[in-house]
Amino acid sequence: MGPDSPLHIHFLGTNGWYDTVTGNTISILIETSSHFIILDAGNGLYKIDQYIKTEKPIYLFLSHFHLDHIEGLHILNKFKFPQGLTIVGQTGASDILNRIIDKPYTVPFSELPFRVDIQEIAEGHHSFPFSVQCRYLVHSSPTLGFRFNLDGRVVSYCPDTGYCKNAVKLAANADILIAECALKIGEKSAAWPHLNPETAARLAREAQVKQLALVHFDADRYRTLAERDEAQKAAQKIFPRVIATRDGMELKI
Repeated sequence: MGPDSPLHIHFLGTNGWYDTVTGNTISILIETSSHFIILDAGNGLYKIDQYIKTEKPIYLFLSHFHLDHIEGLHILNKFKFPQGLTIVGQTGASDILNRIIDKPYTVPFSELPFRVDIQEIAEGHHSFPFSVQCRYLVHSSPTLGFRFNLDGRVVSYCPDTGYCKNAVKLAANADILIAECALKIGEKSAAWPHLNPETAARLAREAQVKQLALVHFDADRYRTLAERDEAQKAAQKIFPRVIATRDGMELKI
């Protein structure tokens, strides 16, 4: 895969809250010319070794610490990555993760068969071997959204959030916006902010993105894949270039 090759985006888990027949909890893998980038660590994380076959560096970006976004970390012991893994999260990530990924709950990071480094980042711009911007979104717990510049293309990831200006800024003119869609058509929740198909589509339209991919469908609300198709149709009335993802789907940009 060279610098002019497309980015490969694998949707490994597309559910929010818990696993069902429609899918695993949220985890997305992006393969670039020189890196693997994982977005959140729901139970879909167990599939990454189906795609990570080379020793390119691996970065895992955690948006926040709700269990459906980190529960897959207990699966890390099944992997053997000689290049190691870098986990990137908001301030406090090291203390939180080392408290949960530890005995008696699971195998601690220090006993995994590969090196794990945890790097904490604040809101703003950051230089890894690639460029990342992060901003806080609107949710019941502090949640970071991300904007990646990868091989000359922009990937925006806005997980658990209500509609907010920071999400619009992160998504501005992106090649693809990966945005959550936990709520059903017309549904709102001030106490536990999330997007519905219409608000996700309005976000994409205002940000003038090229493509919108909906993820993180609340498992209790979206009990069938047909309901995701309905969400896609509702969103397309506002922003035509939208797809409701499902586990196993791959997009190339």
